[in-house]
Amino acid sequence: MEFAIASAIGLLTAAGVYLLLRARSFDVILGMTLLSYATNLVIFSGGHLISGRPPVLRDGVAADLTQYTDPLPQALVLTAIVIAFAMTAVCIVLAVRSRNDNDSDHVDGSRADHNYQKSERQRHDEAKKKNEDRT
Repeated sequence: MEFAIASAIGLLTAAGVYLLLRARSFDVILGMTLLSYATNLVIFSGGHLISGRPPVLRDGVAADLTQYTDPLPQALVLTAIVIAFAMTAVCIVLAVRSRNDNDSDHVDGSRADHNYQKSERQRHDEAKKKNEDRT
């Protein structure tokens, strides 16, 4: 089981870093989401969760660590999920706004891409105009 969790953490981290290094907004947002999932798995695996054991004290059961699981990792992961969801929503709104303002979804807002799109539009319009003049 430890190998499966470690493999999942490694794959999520590798995919997240790969996507973060790309220059597109959606890829970066998806990369941050995958990294947050990997972080949640790290917190869970560090908490030594015990299956079938409650995280809270019960009447009639001895109050020692063998009878219960640690509730802290569960609380931390639940909080991290809520925060990650909110930050993903904020990042998506910012990416959409940046896309509308810059006519590009590059993270760095590169003018090279904007200039390329402008020159392509110009070239397309000129070709269209030539084609209309011929007919």
